[in-house]
Amino acid sequence: MDHVQLGRAGVRVSRLCLGTMNFGPETTEPDSFAIMDRAIDAGINFFDTANVYGQKFADWGILPKLGLTEQIVGRWLAQGGGRREKVVLATKVFGGMYEGPNGSRLSAHHIRRACEDSLRRLQTDHIDLYQMHHVDRTTSWDEIWEAMERLVRDGKVIYVGSSNFAGWHITQASELAKQRHFLGLVSEQSLYHLAARTLELEVLPACRHYGLGLLPWSPLGGGMLGGILKKTDGGRRAGPVVQARIEKNRSKLEAYEKLCAEIEQEPGEVALAWLLHQPGVTSPIVGPRTMEQFEGNLRACAVKLEEGVLKKLDEIFPGPGGTAPEAYAW
Repeated sequence: MDHVQLGRAGVRVSRLCLGTMNFGPETTEPDSFAIMDRAIDAGINFFDTANVYGQKFADWGILPKLGLTEQIVGRWLAQGGGRREKVVLATKVFGGMYEGPNGSRLSAHHIRRACEDSLRRLQTDHIDLYQMHHVDRTTSWDEIWEAMERLVRDGKVIYVGSSNFAGWHITQASELAKQRHFLGLVSEQSLYHLAARTLELEVLPACRHYGLGLLPWSPLGGGMLGGILKKTDGGRRAGPVVQARIEKNRSKLEAYEKLCAEIEQEPGEVALAWLLHQPGVTSPIVGPRTMEQFEGNLRACAVKLEEGVLKKLDEIFPGPGGTAPEAYAW
């Protein structure tokens, strides 16, 4: 497993990041422990979670279930054996965690309370990468940075990152951090995969300019790029929602899975390998439900895509045409 710097930060992280969103809702605690142990054995030192993880999307809004995934990760860390020292631990703040008007977003009030509770659930004294899960358009950057700076001074947070930010938000945050003589953002976690390349317009250029590592989430497009046609018998064994997605993208998926068969690689491994070939990408976040899925994720690191294959993938899943404004103007 190769390791690279997280953007302009000095800390080095593995080329794959272990996402833990399925731990609890889809994956039992013993199986989650086994996957985390396997990740360490494979050289993955970068784990990502969030305070709101722990329930299925359909159940969001039921506050008592929130925090379950952090608790599972915390109990794994508490086993000792150097686990905490081996992991660059990332979690997030923004989502609703408490009843009442201040139970979410990025006020200094909420950031402080949410951080303390994440530390308790994770059974650690510091968070290596504390990420804003979404932009808060109602709270000033001065207030947000004041809260984050305090956490850094107190030793509770080392680095700060963002997630789901637009290029403009990255610029706003980074420029004000510079004015405050604060390190500011070191990473952006964003939706990015072969079939979703909008961030190439402005988010990716902003990350490169300000030295942020890019951490793509949903690298397999929610399973669409994992060989879904073969797995669902052309979509006939898929549910109505998945069938609709397949029909919308059928021609592309057929061409994609045919190309993967020609180069004798599994579709999911090709999708991950494509991301690892993109300049500016630090660590795609994989979120396995099972050990079998995780082993497939690991194999992607050994997949080398030739220029001809990369060109064909661009033809099947064309991006926006480059960076803005050249992608849509002159």
